Amino acid sequence: MPTLLQPSTAQQKPIHLQLSNRTLIKTIKCGHPWLYADSLQSLPPAPPGSLALVKTKEGDIIAKGLYDPKSKLVFRALAVKERRLDDSLVEARLQRAVALRRRLFEGQQTTGYRLLNGEGDLLPGLVCDVYGSIAVLKLDGDGPAGFYDTRGIATWLQQQLQLHSVYLKNRSGAASRGSALVGPVPAKPVQFRENGLTFAADLVAGQKTGFFLDQRDNRLWMQAFHKGSRVLNLFGYTGGFSVYAGAAGASHVTTIDVADAALAAADDNWQLNELPPHQHKSVAADAFEFLDGAAAARETWDVVICDPPSFAPNKASVEKAQASYERLFAKAAAVTASGGVLALASCSSHITFPMFHTICDAAVQRARRTAAVVGVKGQPADHPYPAACPELRYLKFIAQVLD
Repeated sequence: MPTLLQPSTAQQKPIHLQLSNRTLIKTIKCGHPWLYADSLQSLPPAPPGSLALVKTKEGDIIAKGLYDPKSKLVFRALAVKERRLDDSLVEARLQRAVALRRRLFEGQQTTGYRLLNGEGDLLPGLVCDVYGSIAVLKLDGDGPAGFYDTRGIATWLQQQLQLHSVYLKNRSGAASRGSALVGPVPAKPVQFRENGLTFAADLVAGQKTGFFLDQRDNRLWMQAFHKGSRVLNLFGYTGGFSVYAGAAGASHVTTIDVADAALAAADDNWQLNELPPHQHKSVAADAFEFLDGAAAARETWDVVICDPPSFAPNKASVEKAQASYERLFAKAAAVTASGGVLALASCSSHITFPMFHTICDAAVQRARRTAAVVGVKGQPADHPYPAACPELRYLKFIAQVLD
């Protein structure tokens, strides 16, 4: 078996950490995987990704995990009940994740999915998305990068899934986009299937790992409203919602995004599914400005989908983000036809479900409309999160029929 933890991690003497608050013992034992700097009595110097033991004042071990004293998130738990944290434990977690996805995606209707979702698969900081025969790994910071042996994990995945290549994608802002761990770097957009539809994703230059796989179930669910409808897809990126709308029989679909490259990919994805070219229009525009122009022209759509990027990357930005979401959603409501469906989404973990409901209600009122909620959705089963860590239930999706 290839090594799954960095050799330095496996061989080093664990760092000992002591909690500053005993109430956190129950939190950790219930499955919450995180400790912040103020949760510990001290922060011993150590390389990012060092193996650490969290202990009580009496010396009892509560959890084992990875430690990064320079991060706000200083400790991530991998083992609470388990006696050992080693390659065997990591392999058991990998096997469990693979088994779950095989149950979810048996057959060839969907070949693009999240294989590893970090804390939700008990492998904190480690993400892996699969696109057909190619996998993309991502690490959430220096701690996970110093803890996991990505080349060994890539080899294990290649052997288990018969992958052609495994690509490590760096976080935005890094000196390089990434590197190949197994096989070649994906040289062109990679095709994959999603609920029977075909898409192509640029795994190297595209956002996230190349495609927003977390909206898969919501794209499928929205098809019930598309037949014969004029559909507006705001922040459409590479046309995921648009292609689903076209495949469901929409009379016309308009995709809005600021990025020309994303819109070119949206057009390509439309063509990949042999949908009528005259029924799709891509528009490079700022969504706020486009909606203002559409409202001034009294243009409306039967279905409006608004799935913006995160407006709240941290807690400090939440208040400003709430105002921006409300303003945007009110503009989207203004161009939704009477009896039409308005679907609103947020991918920010700092915006809670109660907050999001309040934002959506306020936006509809601001547009002087009334609404009936017909669906409240979230992330799919291949994006699990720990029950004890609702912060990782990040995706909110609400569909409403407007008066």
